[in-house]
Amino acid sequence: MVDVKQRSSEGSPPDGGWGWVIVGSCFMVTVCTRAVTRCISIFFTELQAHFGADYSETAWIHSLLDCTTMLFAPVGSLIGTRWSCRGTVMLGGLISSCGLLLSSFTSSLELLYVFMGVLTGLGFALCYTPAIALVGCYFRRRRALAYGVAVSGSGIGTFVLAPAVQRLIQRYTWRGALLVLSAFVANLCVCGALLRPITLRGEEADSEGEDRRGPVSPQDAQLAVKRSHQSAGGCSSLGASPSPSSSPSLPLLPGNPAPQVERRRCFSSWSSREYRFLLLPDFLLLAVSFLFLASGCSLPFVFLVPCALHAGVSHQHAAFLMSILGVVDIVGNITFGWLTDHRCLKPYRLTCYILSVAMEGLCCLLVPLLRSFPVLVPFAVLYGYFDGAYVALIPVVTSDVVGAQHLSSALGVVYFLHALPYLVSPPFAGWLVDITGSYTATFLLSGSAQLASALILCTAAGIRCCLHHPPAHKE
Repeated sequence: MVDVKQRSSEGSPPDGGWGWVIVGSCFMVTVCTRAVTRCISIFFTELQAHFGADYSETAWIHSLLDCTTMLFAPVGSLIGTRWSCRGTVMLGGLISSCGLLLSSFTSSLELLYVFMGVLTGLGFALCYTPAIALVGCYFRRRRALAYGVAVSGSGIGTFVLAPAVQRLIQRYTWRGALLVLSAFVANLCVCGALLRPITLRGEEADSEGEDRRGPVSPQDAQLAVKRSHQSAGGCSSLGASPSPSSSPSLPLLPGNPAPQVERRRCFSSWSSREYRFLLLPDFLLLAVSFLFLASGCSLPFVFLVPCALHAGVSHQHAAFLMSILGVVDIVGNITFGWLTDHRCLKPYRLTCYILSVAMEGLCCLLVPLLRSFPVLVPFAVLYGYFDGAYVALIPVVTSDVVGAQHLSSALGVVYFLHALPYLVSPPFAGWLVDITGSYTATFLLSGSAQLASALILCTAAGIRCCLHHPPAHKE
């Protein structure tokens, strides 16, 4: 049987076949990481009663989990790129499962910060980014649809896990529920085992430029082969000796630092190629907008259930709101992914992304007016749909900006930018709840941050349009 690396490197992304197994594995990775993270807020009431803590103290658990996941996302991307996506995800599954297992035996809130927040988040970071990036390597024409199906695991996972976790807490207490979640998260090791590696040429990996390439000249083909040999022989494995044909032989005398110098030179050269997208103005604007988005997007998932309970909604109905949000999130993932794959909408992917983020912000601004379960249901439907839409479009928009060959590293940076806002926003929002006695300021903060994110990209897109198409002057 021909090795998949050899077959894939000789052509374009397969757009199917084993790629759908990769999508299914990534789907389960998002269930075991993002959906579990969303359901952590269901434990807050029990933890507050057990440890005598307030909202701001318990919110640090969710903040540390989300922050660590995003903070170490570049580490997961780097290890997955340089070592193996399969091994990275399996290692992350083992670490996160151990983190939840240790959390079920903790006797203080500070230990929950370490085990449930930091250790579990580190495992999630090693799993999430490599799995997401590998989907983009297997798909070109149907990339948005593949991403939509893959990240819909967070929605369907929330729909299933929210009531299940609530039932587990009632039946086995919060410690037993964490023990069951630990076993569930261990399935990440199985998902990682299914992530078969694939290698694509840089030119083939560029989905937007591939269809526009003309015939390749013999000189270009010879140059491409030469570059591939240099990358494979020179810096593909750090510490490998340089080829005799590429550099003169050096006497390896005792204490000669040549191998170390060559190793550092190879790593520096690889890093400069891998992260050159950081200098793109479009990516910098996208990064700034992500900072504002991350400051507000996680707050509804943290405070929706406590807000509903504060409004007099029962525990079961409050957990059901999270289920509604999760199942509609799936619809947003898949429908926006399917729609933006059509030829007529491909040039407007960024516009669709901006629209979905702006609608999320408007939904949050209306939450202070919603004081009962029947009126909170429409919020859960609308917010869940547009949340699924923008989450599915983040890898697609990022790929459109940096190119598919840099997608893994770019996603690591993108998720890294979420780290600080994820760390600070929930405790700050919990502090607002403690001092005001209501959730109005919290949801106003969330909506304002998301509208600011959409406004930054909308302004940048308008400026670019004016620069590329200046108005005609009448003589």
